[in-house]
Amino acid sequence: MNGKDNYIYPAIFDYADDGISISFPDLPGCLSCASSDEEAYYMARDAMRGWLLVSEEYGDEIAPPTPLKDIPLEPNQRAVLVDANLAFYREPYKNRAVKKTLTIPAWLNDMAEREHINFSSVLQTALKQQLNV
Repeated sequence: MNGKDNYIYPAIFDYADDGISISFPDLPGCLSCASSDEEAYYMARDAMRGWLLVSEEYGDEIAPPTPLKDIPLEPNQRAVLVDANLAFYREPYKNRAVKKTLTIPAWLNDMAEREHINFSSVLQTALKQQLNV
């Protein structure tokens, strides 16, 4: 995950009697909805952050934003620029727990369990030492 930190993309707010549907012309499948303009902006930003973080994680190409003036709109739609800074959201993601399966000799497992050794802690410490971090 080495994407840039700041993104600005146009979102389309589609107004209907039952609320506002939100879509991003440049981010396929990035959708949300809301009941007010303020909520729509927050929901659009949240959806965009999630979409971008997942795209970065999978190494997907992220298209450049379409200029606002080039977005075709229906009479009930408005184009809105939405910004997101991903730096703050990447950090907790980097520190999420990842389950690993490993194999050790049974005698070593038995001794470690008798001593109430925390396997995850020992592995983390050893990996950090091995990687000089």
